Amino acid sequence: MTVPQDRKSSRRPRGAPLDHAPEGVTYARVAAGLTKQSLASTLGISKQFMGDIEAGRRNAGPDLLEAMAAQLDCPLVVLQAKQAGATSEKRTRPDEAEAGTAPGP
Repeated sequence: MTVPQDRKSSRRPRGAPLDHAPEGVTYARVAAGLTKQSLASTLGISKQFMGDIEAGRRNAGPDLLEAMAAQLDCPLVVLQAKQAGATSEKRTRPDEAEAGTAPGP
């Protein structure tokens, strides 16, 4: 069985970063008191697709994430993947950095 070329090219490449945070989707769904089946049916997707999204096997695009956030009554940021460069370490203000590196009198 061969996959049509146009369908294959529209898929997210294996290993490509996800638009969503799988654990965030699961957390928000459970917090809303919904099952995978009930959320999937309100979003118009299959239970299998919903399970794959939560497992991180398939991607939930921006439009689906917005619909999920509205249905789960949660901020979109809870469902979105965290940026690779985002860290929680304390950042130094430029004026503090300059004060620490300035030569003494």
